[in-house]
Amino acid sequence: MSCNEWKETILGDVISLKRGYDLPQNKRVDGKYPIIASNGVTGYHNEMKVKGPGVTTGRSGTLGKTFYIDSDFWPLNTSLYVNDFKGNNPKFICYFLRVLELNRFNAGSGVPTLNRNHINSIQVKIPNLENQEKIANILSSLDDKIELNNEMNKTLEEMAQSIFKRWFVDFEFPNEDGQPYKSSGGEMVDSELGMIPKGWEVQCIGDIGNVITGKTPSAKVEGSYGDECNFITPRDITDSPIILNTERKLSSIGINNLKKNLVCKNSIGVSCIGSNLGEVYITGENSITNQQINTVVLDESHIYPYVYIYLKNMKNEFLNMAGGSAVPIINKTSFSGINILMPDMYILNKFVQSTTCYFERIEENLKENESLIALRDSLLPKLMSGEIDINL
Repeated sequence: MSCNEWKETILGDVISLKRGYDLPQNKRVDGKYPIIASNGVTGYHNEMKVKGPGVTTGRSGTLGKTFYIDSDFWPLNTSLYVNDFKGNNPKFICYFLRVLELNRFNAGSGVPTLNRNHINSIQVKIPNLENQEKIANILSSLDDKIELNNEMNKTLEEMAQSIFKRWFVDFEFPNEDGQPYKSSGGEMVDSELGMIPKGWEVQCIGDIGNVITGKTPSAKVEGSYGDECNFITPRDITDSPIILNTERKLSSIGINNLKKNLVCKNSIGVSCIGSNLGEVYITGENSITNQQINTVVLDESHIYPYVYIYLKNMKNEFLNMAGGSAVPIINKTSFSGINILMPDMYILNKFVQSTTCYFERIEENLKENESLIALRDSLLPKLMSGEIDINL
């Protein structure tokens, strides 16, 4: 079906959009229904407002991001949701809205705002339902694989976390006879962190690596940003344990001016200021961070799975350390002095050997996702314009 056969109409004849519903934090009750804000799922509630499947797009704050939801859901008032698909395929509509770049229609003077009445008259072309389904199937097959990889990564990290808990929280690592250490009578000794296995040590973060606080390129230096080196900020920290790519990158000029702040692959970064304090990740490539992040460049880089999981499980301790100030912060000195339990090298190496494969597979999946996203994003405008004939 060529683009000449697509129906020319206006957006208001294709779908009907409606503003979402207010749901203050103190009214939310944990449940199974996703709460959809302008930037996606922001929590879960025990009540729903809209029957699924559904499609939302940002109305206030973040504009232009569009989300498909299989289940019943609660769209927040920062979003618009499709309350009438007018016989069109919901998944197709989700992809269709993405190529319209609705952020172009910002009507806000301060906070970006999308007025649904302003976009109803957009001139659009749309294929028939059969071809909508074909296009949606092509694109959603890529998204399904991306989501499968994401779910696999969560499982892999949970497996590593499970071994960590058994070995380094319950102290049931295998002793020299292959039996669980603590329950088999392994000797425990007192320490700053409580009772620990004999022969283990309590060290400071600064003892196991070089702590580097990031820095933002000076506004006085032109040309600092480019495409040569990841520039990690808290915005780049997600649920993924490894950061392979960043929203912004530095040029050779930026790298040269901040070379003292360069951190290598398999270092451990921790956000140490602001609302997302205590978020932990592994650097997937040589990178530079901004000043909100402290990074441990490990003396023994291969132990990164242990240090990553250990620090990730310290979120509450990080928050308590920073409590009491208007802007929560853990400075470099305080961060370097945080205690960390270090097992004897034999047990530590056994753990690393057992879990490194999980993180290597996570990295492979993330790289595959980058390729899938690039393919999907290149196909999207071509499929939505009819440039690709799906009937060939």
